[in-house]
This record gives sequence, C-alpha cells and structure tokens, in this order.
Amino acid sequence: MSGARFRRTLRARRNVLEFGMTLLHGLKGRLRLPLIGSPLFIISVPELVVAQCRAGVIGSMPSLNARPAEQLDDWLSEIRERLAAHDAANPDRPAAPFAINLIVHRSNDRLEQDLALCVKHRVPLVITSLGARPEVFEAVHSYGGHVLHDVINQTFAHKAVEKGADGLVLVAAGAGGHAGTQSPFALLQETRRWFDGPVALSGAIASGRGILAAEAMGADFAYLGSAFIATEEARAVPDYKQMLVEAGAEDIVYTNLITGVHGNYLKPSLRRAGLDPENLPVSDPSAMDFGSDRKKRWKEIWGAGQSVSGIDAVRPAADLVGKLHAEYWAARRALGAASPLLNPAWAPA
Repeated sequence: MSGARFRRTLRARRNVLEFGMTLLHGLKGRLRLPLIGSPLFIISVPELVVAQCRAGVIGSMPSLNARPAEQLDDWLSEIRERLAAHDAANPDRPAAPFAINLIVHRSNDRLEQDLALCVKHRVPLVITSLGARPEVFEAVHSYGGHVLHDVINQTFAHKAVEKGADGLVLVAAGAGGHAGTQSPFALLQETRRWFDGPVALSGAIASGRGILAAEAMGADFAYLGSAFIATEEARAVPDYKQMLVEAGAEDIVYTNLITGVHGNYLKPSLRRAGLDPENLPVSDPSAMDFGSDRKKRWKEIWGAGQSVSGIDAVRPAADLVGKLHAEYWAARRALGAASPLLNPAWAPA
C-alpha cells in the first residue's frame, strides 16, 4: 500500500469509528437476523420493504423504482408511517430500519433529487452503487444517516472507504444483479485485512445456514435478494416468481449485455426475449445507462443469483424470514457440537 493510500485508510478508519460502528451499535435488539434484503430493481416497493422490516431484517429498495420521480416522496412517507405504527403497536419488537439504494453513476439524472428526498426523510441507511461520491456520503451523514457502498473488488472498496463510506457491501460471484467474479471467501478475507467497519456479504445466499456462514467468515450482515423476489409482496409477475422456483444455479448466465455492467440473469427469460444465452454479444461498457429507459429495457429480462437453487416456493416475506430464522438457529446449534471429522484429543483446552 502506498503512503498516500495508507494515510487515506487511517482517515477512513477514524470515519468508521465515528459513523460505521454507530450503525452496528444502533441495530442491537432490532434485528431478528443479521440480514439485509438487497434492493431489487423494479421489484422492491414499500409493501416489500415494510414486510421485511416488520419481520426483523433490513428492507431496502432502489430510489429509481419510484416512477415518476415525485412518487419517491410519497413512498418514503408511507414507509416511515407504517413502520412507526408497527413500533407503536409492538414496543417490545420494533421494526428494523430500512434502506434506500442510490445509483450514483453519471447516467442517473435523478441522483440529486433522490438524494434530497433521502435527506428530507432522514433515511436511516443509504446503499450506494456504481461510483463513490463524497458529496453523497456527506449529505447522508449530515442528519446522522449511514452509507454502505457496494463493491466487487478491493480497488473499489478502498476508493469507497477513502471517500467516506461507513461500510461495504461485498458483491461476490454468484450474486444476483451486478455481481462480481471473486469468491466470497477471497473477497471478504482480503477486505478484513484492512477494514474493520460494517460489511455485508452478497453471493448465492438463500438459507439460514448461508447467513450464518457469512457471519462466520467475518461479515456483519448477509445480503440476500433473489429469494425475496419469490415473495407475495414483491412487484414481480407470477411467471418471474415461478421461474425462480423452478430454476437451478445452472440456469444463471453472467453477461454485461443488458446494462453494460456484468450481472446474472435467468437463461429462460433471455430465451423468451429472443436471445441465445450461450452466445450473447458483449456490450460496450461506455453505453451503460441508468436513465429513464432502463425500466423498459429490463422488463422482460429477469435477474437472479445462483441462490435460486434454494428457492422452493412463493411465500409471504414474513414467512421467508421465519424460515431463514429457523434454519439459522438450527445451524448454530448443530455447529455447537463437535465435528465428527475432528479428533477430540486435538481440541484446544
């Protein structure tokens, strides 16, 4: 690490102490699972976000799902009001906080407007994607909010923390959406060598055992998306949800054709759109576009991660969280026993 980067990293660690760790402390007692429901383009709406938060996990949605742009103001008011009503009725079981995802790429002409609404409504957690912007981090910090930035490698991770992100979402191989290519083991291991702030891990997680595995590897949160598409509250057509139930990991293809950024998509949806999943052209990354036409372009091509192999039914979001909760604690109990593969005589005193 260069001297300049080392100094920036030291400043970033002070930032983590001030903002990042307050995020983790503030969540104590409010989460049923160490889990963030990832923001799902087109799919996540207030109904799903509220259901996730009520069930005890952090719910999120992209700001761009609100169309027209003015709808975001109404949606944020709705989420705030419904979660406040839940907390008033359940003082011993408050809802988890919610998050809004902001695409900070230059093609998003709504960023300034959407960020202003996040500040207005004091959104507790903002997840930024496709570019680290200090002015965005500073705006969220101005009211005491926190920012996680999603990254696919160490270069982007260092830049995000140096510019003021409180924590990171590590998007590893197998994740839905704009996934990376690195193993979650490698990506998380390298990150923890230099960063001790909040980290969420994404990459083919669809079970309570997977959530525990992410935690055991050093992540603070698992980051789960595809399974929440197959919930009753998700704004996805029935065919999309059923395709997730029927798909396996081999039904996922990694391509940058759709947006200019590599991501994982369901092969059957590509075939229905007239494309050959085995012979997809390569897109020009400079054509990346997150503007007004993006929703139309994505409508019939459906994203998902390799975790589809763990999706067995369409169910309410609360039921999915309950299933994950039961699996998580069953795995914790099972791992508390001695492994049958280990020689007990070698166990530490």
